[in-house]
Amino acid sequence: MTPLCRRIGIDLPVIAFSHCRDVVAAVSRGGGLGVLGAASMSPDDLEQDLAWLDRECGRRPYGVDLLFPARSAGDDPTDLLAQIPAGHQDFVAGLRTRLGIPMRRSEPGRTRLGGMPTEIDHLMTHANAYALWEVVRAHPVRLVASALGPPPAQVRAAATKLDMLVAGLVGDPRHVRHQLAAGVDVIVAQGYEAAGHTGEITSMVLVPQVVAAAGDVPVVAAGGIATGRQVVAALALGAQAAWTGSIWLATAESDLDPVVKDKIVTAAATDTAKTTAYTGKPTRQLTTAWTRAWRQPDAPAPLASPVQQLLARDAVVSSFEHQVTPVMGSAAGQAVGLVDRVRSVASVLDDLRTGMADAVGDLTALASDDASDDVVRASD
Repeated sequence: MTPLCRRIGIDLPVIAFSHCRDVVAAVSRGGGLGVLGAASMSPDDLEQDLAWLDRECGRRPYGVDLLFPARSAGDDPTDLLAQIPAGHQDFVAGLRTRLGIPMRRSEPGRTRLGGMPTEIDHLMTHANAYALWEVVRAHPVRLVASALGPPPAQVRAAATKLDMLVAGLVGDPRHVRHQLAAGVDVIVAQGYEAAGHTGEITSMVLVPQVVAAAGDVPVVAAGGIATGRQVVAALALGAQAAWTGSIWLATAESDLDPVVKDKIVTAAATDTAKTTAYTGKPTRQLTTAWTRAWRQPDAPAPLASPVQQLLARDAVVSSFEHQVTPVMGSAAGQAVGLVDRVRSVASVLDDLRTGMADAVGDLTALASDDASDDVVRASD
């Protein structure tokens, strides 16, 4: 068990990010740390889910992931809507016609469909993030993660008083100093392979650089991790835990739409790509008809965040409501290439434990063989 695991109160060095509370609870009960992705939620929905997690997790710790974007085009939906050029609106209207996406049935902010729709429905603004934080601070959350930038000073100060650990995500070693200046307790080094908002440096290169820059602040490795052997590799690079996400998308407990679960199970690592077509910030997603259309020569450049998110919202939500399968997708990392079937969370955790034990055993045997060879050579 690593020092960070002891500090959090978990038995397994695995942190599991999921938008589904059932997955979060199952991981926390199984010895890891489930982290609820809350950026897609309304404050009322988040309150319901955290109250449920308080009951279902018992005394086991869980976390929450929020988005406090370092750069944003604004907070007011009316102002953001006015920033959408007519040409972009025409492009999306034509795209909806070509792809067969009808008008959505639900009102914005009132849908709780699995996968992309909820993420798109709740705009990534500072105002929304602070509203969610007010909900989080009223619950016994063990760790709150701040993505897309360092945590605001008032959030960091309040979390300290509440005995919550604060984690900051980085995709470049140059970002570490900003997180350290913000006083984070944990730094998550998120590599190029990861789902969602990610950078350009692969995990194998990024993690040791972040570990070196972080000093005494513990580092968690993220990006492409789906097996116990990879968890051990992350620890060997200097991380104290592994941040996982894509392996939980196709679990039995996940509320992801079955159509998208099937896509996850059959996807290769090359069936994901980074795109700004959903939120205006680079996110790794399953490749769909929507992402391909925005790469075509006739497509306009995606707008800034969260204006692009507002532009895309109704079309993407409607694709789920009406089961327009070519458009339906999800944030997904290259680790989907290692997901080949639907399994329970408990089964995934068991495989992670077995894989870690096998990796450590193989390395110990390899080191022992090397030592024996040295003895033989010395005697010669």
